[in-house]
Amino acid sequence: MFARAQEAQITRAIVRAFAKEFDGLVRSDVLIVGAGPSGLVAAMDLARRGRRVLVVEQTNYLGGGLWLGGYLFNKLTVRAPAHRLLKELKVPCRQVQPGLYVADAPHVCARLIAAACDAGVKFAQMTEMVDVVVREGGRVEGLVINWSPVSALPKGLAHVDPVALEAKVVVDATGHDAAVVRLLAKRGLAAPVPGDGAMWVERGEQAVMDKTGEVHPGLFAAGLAVSAVHGTPRMGPAFGAMLLSGRRCAQMIERAYFA
Repeated sequence: MFARAQEAQITRAIVRAFAKEFDGLVRSDVLIVGAGPSGLVAAMDLARRGRRVLVVEQTNYLGGGLWLGGYLFNKLTVRAPAHRLLKELKVPCRQVQPGLYVADAPHVCARLIAAACDAGVKFAQMTEMVDVVVREGGRVEGLVINWSPVSALPKGLAHVDPVALEAKVVVDATGHDAAVVRLLAKRGLAAPVPGDGAMWVERGEQAVMDKTGEVHPGLFAAGLAVSAVHGTPRMGPAFGAMLLSGRRCAQMIERAYFA
């Protein structure tokens, strides 16, 4: 038999828990836009180091494209040394040729989400980044957010002002969109985003690792956003650099801002 709980009590529990948590996240150490593979790994690693991390995700689910490996097939590939991260997450993977590993995408995604939650990462789903907070010297110091459904409503029907969050560091992990960097470019604070180039997996993955880092004061890029910002070859359904770019991004943030 379930414990007794009336409707008003259930609603009150939800509202109070959310309000208390959200109030504590209005100022975070790190704000990450995008809950795909690179954003999740960066968030997990930073939270494990004791940083207060909030991930803003415009959809209702976490994981981005990590749930599927490509062409609607639910097997994903990583090249060494990224398989070590899968083993760290306790996800079985099989070597199909020297240095190339295959794993079940849903297992990888579920384990990574759970690991991020266990590390203390907090999430704001159905939340859209609509602008950035920029202060002295053009430094990025936060995000302006609103509920994702608001953007689908006619402006004459529902005018809903956004709210702002502050952080020491912001990470653009929005994939091909590079949405945060594009916003800065629109404001004239960054160079136009060229988008990624034609597919070349080996060169594309290495370029993402090499170019992961701070792209503007206070703003880092990780994963496929790096490819979009720098115009490097796309990597397609190879997830190694997406995962390890998040780890490298976390390491660079830690050294630059929290060491």
